[in-house]
Amino acid sequence: MLTSITEGILCCLTGKTNVVLPVESSDAGPADGFEFVEVKPGRVLRVRHILPERQATSDSQPEQGVSIHCKRKITVYRNGQLVIENLGDVLHSEILQCQNGDVEQCSTVEVELADYSTAPSSPDPKPAPPLPDSDQQRPAPPPRRRRRKPKRTVFIDSERRITSCKGTHSDVALFFIHGVGGSLDIWGRQLDFFSRLGYEVVAPDLAGHGASTAPQIAAAYTFYALAEDLRAIFKRYARKRNILIGHSYGVSFCTFLAHEYPEQVHKVVMINGGGPTALEPSLCSIFQLPSCILHCLSPCLAWSFLKAGFARQGAKEKQLLKEGNAFNVSPFVLRAMMSGQYWPEGDEVYHAELTVPILLVHGLYDKFVPMDEDQRMAEILLFAFLKVIEEGSHMVMMECPETVNTLLHEFFLWEPDITASKADQTATIDATVAPTVATEGTTEETAGAPKANKPLNK
Repeated sequence: MLTSITEGILCCLTGKTNVVLPVESSDAGPADGFEFVEVKPGRVLRVRHILPERQATSDSQPEQGVSIHCKRKITVYRNGQLVIENLGDVLHSEILQCQNGDVEQCSTVEVELADYSTAPSSPDPKPAPPLPDSDQQRPAPPPRRRRRKPKRTVFIDSERRITSCKGTHSDVALFFIHGVGGSLDIWGRQLDFFSRLGYEVVAPDLAGHGASTAPQIAAAYTFYALAEDLRAIFKRYARKRNILIGHSYGVSFCTFLAHEYPEQVHKVVMINGGGPTALEPSLCSIFQLPSCILHCLSPCLAWSFLKAGFARQGAKEKQLLKEGNAFNVSPFVLRAMMSGQYWPEGDEVYHAELTVPILLVHGLYDKFVPMDEDQRMAEILLFAFLKVIEEGSHMVMMECPETVNTLLHEFFLWEPDITASKADQTATIDATVAPTVATEGTTEETAGAPKANKPLNK
């Protein structure tokens, strides 16, 4: 602590910040799975790429899967109301009304679901009483309500084939993307688990994190700069069917890639990613302080991260934090990352346009991301499955690796069963979006088929 304060004072006096250089990588060469990719001149990212040796078997070809008709009408009205109509063959015609006005970033959006076949497009007044037969003065008719004018309308009409993704399939690749202050090492248990099952796995270090280069300009850490880095990584390693797994801030990059490459992104996993709101940095955050002051506060920040990121704060969690190389970035990079989280395009409409199946994983004791945000995300998305891990917090993939690995593997192997929907197209789906709770070592299935819009059980 005293050393940190001394270095911070020297930093203030000299006007310089500590330059973080990439950590030394293994000298074993590409065989250890680590590669260094230059995404731009002078901008190098460390990537762990494990390509298992597969034997040519009859199971190496992907299965046929199930074709889903994804059809949606998304309307944004001038009063800030968002209306989503699911019109696909499998999904029933229900309407999702979301009051999306000027709300705080972490506030809960009230969601009301109604049957589209019976609900009017706008609230109509009560019908007027029948007119009397006599010649007495007739009551004045009720005032006509102005018809709501949509500000923006988006139509989604596409076919998506969803298949089971096995480790023996050579056209499947898994991409793991960490968040602020992390590194690819936080995915260690997942990378080892899925590579042993035969999956090709790819996990990069974001710029300024892990062993990647750390430019000393704030513009290098904006959302758009980091998104372009990950676009280059994705285009380099992508296969025909790709599954994106993101944690915290990394979820936004998974959303970006799924929106940019809908044909190549087959499934997405969002771990403690928050609600479907546009990113905007907070002007009153502690991370807006000068880098030298953040350097002095680094021990306190590290302890706060340990307390908020883990359900327990014992020796095991401290060791996990050290092994995962988490929250081990320079104050300059940390400040630039938090200030660069500006992405106005990533709002509810942007997320509602996604047609890819998405698994939402939430740690019950997460103090960074409230449960309401992931629940709201599940309501906005077309195909979403919300799972809650009872023993986990924000770093749930490090706290409960077996549970997370099981959930992810079941989702990779999942494909929808629409036989019942085809047999009875007029059946009414009566369900709730109450999240499924999974304890350590146990998992429960949320659904076996794509969900229709579901009422929020409050």
